[in-house]
Formats: sequence, structure tokens, C-alpha cells
Amino acid sequence: MFLKSQGANASPPLFSSTEFRTALGMFATGVTIVTARAADGRLVGLTANSFNSVSLTPPLVLWSLSQAATSMEAFRQGSHYAINILAADQQTLALRFATRGLDRFADVAFVEGRCGAPLLAGAVATFECFNRSRYTEGDHVIFVGEVEHCTHREGVSPLLYHGGKFYTEHPL
Repeated sequence: MFLKSQGANASPPLFSSTEFRTALGMFATGVTIVTARAADGRLVGLTANSFNSVSLTPPLVLWSLSQAATSMEAFRQGSHYAINILAADQQTLALRFATRGLDRFADVAFVEGRCGAPLLAGAVATFECFNRSRYTEGDHVIFVGEVEHCTHREGVSPLLYHGGKFYTEHPL
């Protein structure tokens, strides 16, 4: 069930969009590439750091996507997608999947997951998800995925993002 606050509204922000984005950037996150196979067979994928766990039982995760994203319809209409958590040595891949106007999958090593979504070679972990639910909030859509299969690699450092920069060397 989804509940919104009743009878009250938030106060207007006393900060700019730039200040908000900078403050959000102070939260260190992992870097993921979310991938899927569109209904027409085309591969889609994008870099995202808006990934989080939701529940262990059932196994649920979430991520969000701008409503203006060109891949929105493929993710909104598809039944499955994969979340690939990138390794520290995959910064170039993160940048590639964040760039518009190129074939993001050209010369990228992957295997097809159980439900057709690409699983990227070298990822620290992968989550193959059923597209369980979606919620529109602000300028984004929050996708909740029910994890049907997951894998991980022991002893591999993840790629981190903080303050607008990638971090590849860090003690874990």
C-alpha cells in the first residue's frame, strides 16, 4: 500500500537545484548499469547509482529513472531487467552507458540472463529482476524489482561515486 501525507504539504525549497544535486553527491554510492531487452529485441542499458535493497523476503530491490530517459518505455513495458553492480575497473563502462548517441553494447562482453537481460562481464554482482511495480514520483519513476536470480564475485572491489567523481581505489 502506498501512503502520502494527508492534509499537509511540504514547504517550498530554500535551495537551488544545483545545491540539491551537490548535497546528494555527498552520499557515496555504488555504480550500476541497468540492462534489459526491449520487446523489439533491442538491448537497452544505462548507468544508475539510484539502487537500493528493499526487502529480503521477498527479495526486492529498487532503482529510479528519469521520466525523460529515452529508454523509459522499454523499462516501463518490459517484464524483466538486470542490475549489474560495477567493479572498480569498470569506470569506462559506466561512462559509456551514461553517454547518449552511441551503441552502448558495441564490443561490450555480456551473457544473456535467464530472462533475456544482458549480464555484463566483470560485474561485482548481478540481480535478474521481474519488473514487479513502478511508482511515479517527481521527475522520476521508481522501479521495484523482485530478484529471481543473483550472483556475486568474492574479493572484487566495487566502483564508487561520490561528490561527482568515481573512486576505484579504496580499502574494503
